[in-house]
Amino acid sequence: MKRLFIIGIVLLAFFVTPVSAQDINETIEGLKGKITELQKQEDSLAKQISLLDSQIKLTQLRISNIQAAINKLSSEITQLAGEIERLEELLTRRSELVLHRIPESYKRKVVPQFAAVFLSQNFSELLSRVKYMEVVQKQDAQLLFQLKATQNNFSERKNLREEKRIEQEVLQRDLEAENRELARQKSEKQTLLAQTRNDEVVYQRLLAAALAERQALERALVDAVAVGPIKKGEPIALVGNTGYPGCSTGSHLHFEVRKNNAWVDPGSYLSSKSVYDEQTNSDANFGSGSWDWPLSDPIRMTQRFGKTPYSWRYAYSGGIHTGFDMTSNASSVIKAPADGTLYASSQPCGGSSIIKIKYIDHGDSTLSFYLHVQ
Repeated sequence: MKRLFIIGIVLLAFFVTPVSAQDINETIEGLKGKITELQKQEDSLAKQISLLDSQIKLTQLRISNIQAAINKLSSEITQLAGEIERLEELLTRRSELVLHRIPESYKRKVVPQFAAVFLSQNFSELLSRVKYMEVVQKQDAQLLFQLKATQNNFSERKNLREEKRIEQEVLQRDLEAENRELARQKSEKQTLLAQTRNDEVVYQRLLAAALAERQALERALVDAVAVGPIKKGEPIALVGNTGYPGCSTGSHLHFEVRKNNAWVDPGSYLSSKSVYDEQTNSDANFGSGSWDWPLSDPIRMTQRFGKTPYSWRYAYSGGIHTGFDMTSNASSVIKAPADGTLYASSQPCGGSSIIKIKYIDHGDSTLSFYLHVQ
């Protein structure tokens, strides 16, 4: 019954597959090509929606591929379990047989050869006894060989099953990561439609506001005024909403870090800390460096670095949010996370709005920025 069940699972894996792996891979390649073409087009709401839809479909296909691989491995592991059980029974039987027969053969072997002469009635019987002993010895040798082969096969099947289990665990982690990415992409699309109200004019206005903020920051690098040396932990500004309504939607600190004039994840500089993450609506750990955080606990992360539900606005950075957006319920004081030289600037941003920016030059081509300060 168990063998029939195993065979049934294997057959199910082969015949209850709605789409072939080749078809899925061809569709994946087609979607990748479509995404590449869309990325070359001029920014528009229709383009962005189509891009997100394609990315969602691509992730769903990857999930299907991974799930199919996991299901196939599950069938193979189940089949191997049956084989291992059968081999274990065979190994037990052959081991018992060897343990019984070898001592008997040994007893026969140590009997003096001439004893066979006295035990035989005639020469013909003597030959029969000698041939019988030779046959028994050959059978014993064959039995030992079979036992060793069974042991090797048993070990190989167990090792193979363990390899497939490890492979399945890796795929399961990949599946979880893809499911998280799918949830993020769906959330990004929902946020896009909600923020733009599915209106091209609103979409273009939000893109322009994000670009204006980036341009204001670039101008600040050129004409900012040096305030002077600053030590780690010293106050440098207060959290504000400057740039509203053109370049800010509410009071928060936009904190970013540049290394060699390239955006880097601020978490690689900030020390490890648990903060409330609005993207997951739960506490999460951020940071792997040695810098202090610029705000006091408890900190609320309103937007992470990288791909976020709002990062579609940042077309200039390839849809990447270039820093951390955060607030603090304890204090609005912003403190220097590390030693350096402090600079301050005020720039027009989004029409008549003025955004206040401060940044610290930490040396070694490393800058930290603080936007929307009071």
